[in-house]
Parts: sequence; structure tokens; C-alpha cells
Amino acid sequence: MTDRAMAVVRAGALTTVQDEGRPGHAHLGVPHSGALDLPASRLANRLVGNPRGAAVLETTLNGCAVRPRCEVTVAVVGAPCTVTVDGRPVAWGAPVRVPAGALLDLGPALSGVRSYAAFAGGVAVEPVLGSRSTDLLSGLGPAPLADGAVLPLGTVASAHTRVDVAPQPGPPRELVLRISLGPRADWFTEASLRTLTTRAYRVSSASNRIGLRTEGPPLLRASEGELPSEGMVLGAVQVPPDGRPVVFLADHPTTGGYPVVAVVRREDLPAAAQATPGTPVRFVLAAGR
Repeated sequence: MTDRAMAVVRAGALTTVQDEGRPGHAHLGVPHSGALDLPASRLANRLVGNPRGAAVLETTLNGCAVRPRCEVTVAVVGAPCTVTVDGRPVAWGAPVRVPAGALLDLGPALSGVRSYAAFAGGVAVEPVLGSRSTDLLSGLGPAPLADGAVLPLGTVASAHTRVDVAPQPGPPRELVLRISLGPRADWFTEASLRTLTTRAYRVSSASNRIGLRTEGPPLLRASEGELPSEGMVLGAVQVPPDGRPVVFLADHPTTGGYPVVAVVRREDLPAAAQATPGTPVRFVLAAGR
């Protein structure tokens, strides 16, 4: 007898359950969280007929493998990867029917960082504060996947969407982030502000769901004072003592004591989720900002 669940066979480097996040709780110290590449997560859900807020799996770099206990429609998008069912190649970027008991394997990312697997009915773990997202900073939501874990699947509401093409952007060869100057831009020298918007940076291997760290020329302060903790927003570009900008992503802290030199436009952040270590980064001052 089958049930609506799947067993984790290979958890991968970091695979988490993600949905649209839990906005509106910053006053409680709870980050927004949610899928880093939200357009990819929404596309995966659309391909299997889910509402866009259904929970999906977000993999990091080397994929994962699961064994559904029921027949289920699955779509994998985001970072391109090899997808197989019981060792046989199946389509990436399109809905695929996976039989009960078959092994669904998402291979390593061929480019980019994070792939998204949506299952018809969604991953139905218990929500916390209205979201099923794993939050690595606060520890809310389900734990990152572990070998042997069993995840419930929700009830299928409708047949999957039938499409011929599901276009999506490829991982960036250069990450261009449009910025507005932040509330503490005056804490940095004019030369540093020019450096930020004219010099090249690179994505650091220390990047994670909390923030995209950069390597490159340090930003020098005009003020050497200390700040009390201030509220932080998604896309804030915070500058720690080493002077290298950090772009806050979905699991960012809600407060911080380092100065925010700029804020990245939200629509540019999904590309940051797919930027591999070493990818060139340019900060571009948005027109009229």
C-alpha cells in the first residue's frame, strides 16, 4: 500500500524545504526566509499544477535523491542538472511522472548553484508561523534533509500544467546588482563609494542562504564609530570590518550593527542565488537613486 510521502535516499550537501517564506515577523526577530531563487520555485510549482506558495525542495550544488512512496508528478528547474528516474534520464524543466517506489535523482548542478524540485501536492511538512521554509539562521521550520528522513506530500489539487516550453534565465556569467545608496553610505569615503560602483568583485565561496559574500577591494570608512543594532532588509549591502560587501539574502538577520552602504533591488536577488563562487560581481547605481 502506498502513501503520500517520500523517503530521502541522498540528502546532498544542503537540501532544504522552501516556500514563499514567512514575511511580517521581523519585529519578532524572524527572517523572511523562503526560496532564494523565487522565480524558479514558482515555475516548478506551476509545471506540476501547484499554487505558487507550495513547498518545494531547494538543493545546493550536488543535488539529492528521493524515493516517492506514491506516483507523483515532479518538475526540476533552477540550476540545470541531470535528472534520472531509476537511472533513466528524464526531462529537466518539464513535468515528469515518477512511479511509486522509483528513485528520483537530481545530479550535481551543471551550472549555477540551486535546483528546485516541485512535487504535485507540495511538500506538506508542518508549517511554522505560516511557512514551511527551513530557516538556517533562526532554526525555524524543518531541519535540512538527512538520509532516511521521510517527508509528507500534500493532496493533488489539479492536473499538472501542460506547456511546450518553460523559458528561464541561465545562471549568470556576471552578476550585475542594481543598488540604491543605503542609510549609512555617509560612513564611507567618497573614494570607497566610487570603488563600490566601478570596481569588480567576485562571489566568495563563504556565501550561503544568509548572505552573498564578496571578494575584492575593501571599502574604507569615513567614520570609525560603532553603530547600535539597526533593522536589516532583504538585499541590504552590509560592510563588516574587513571592508568586503555582504549582500543579505533570504535567511539574513533582522538586525545588525555593521553599516549598510547600499540596498540591492529585490528583482536582482534571484540571480545571486545561482552565482557560483568566483563569478564576477558589479554593483551599479540605479538611475534616479
